[in-house]
Amino acid sequence: MAKKLNLNPEIEENLVKKTCRELGITQKELAEKLNLSLPTINRWSSDVSKMPVLGEIALSLMLENHSYKLKLKTIKEAQNILSNF
Repeated sequence: MAKKLNLNPEIEENLVKKTCRELGITQKELAEKLNLSLPTINRWSSDVSKMPVLGEIALSLMLENHSYKLKLKTIKEAQNILSNF
């Protein structure tokens, strides 16, 4: 999946939208993972209501975990390649 370029680095991407994009999930799936209602996620993604700090922490940790999983996958693939030599 191609990453969307942020042409204006001063404007930060919405954390809900970024999380869904990076994890390849819908806002409905995100709501289910966080045990929240879809309308709550929709409000956060449209900036209708401010996301609570714990919500920001949860989404940031989900992104960090996803990043580590991708790195671990790359390491395992490299290890597998090296073990075949």
